[in-house]
Amino acid sequence: MKMIRRATLAMLLLLCGYLPPAQAQPTLDPARGQLLYSTYCGACHSERMHWREKKLVTDWTSLRSQVRRWQEFAGLGWKNDDIEAVAAYLNTLYYHFALPG
Repeated sequence: MKMIRRATLAMLLLLCGYLPPAQAQPTLDPARGQLLYSTYCGACHSERMHWREKKLVTDWTSLRSQVRRWQEFAGLGWKNDDIEAVAAYLNTLYYHFALPG
């Protein structure tokens, strides 16, 4: 199943023409985050997940931490760029936290 997920993501990225620049610094790419989130997270998460009373996300740092935590739990093996992109997408869509620096 994990192999199928990775192959699907690779095909989607190839179809979208994603070629990362050599030695690029991590960037906040909400569009890439949306693709990753809808592919791997959207099936189990609804909008209510992000607005529930007992939410663990209270700022940008905790948002990134939760994205990192759950991708590890799911065994996705995302790199920091992927985690940042998904956090940026969720921040744009739901949270609207101020970003550092």
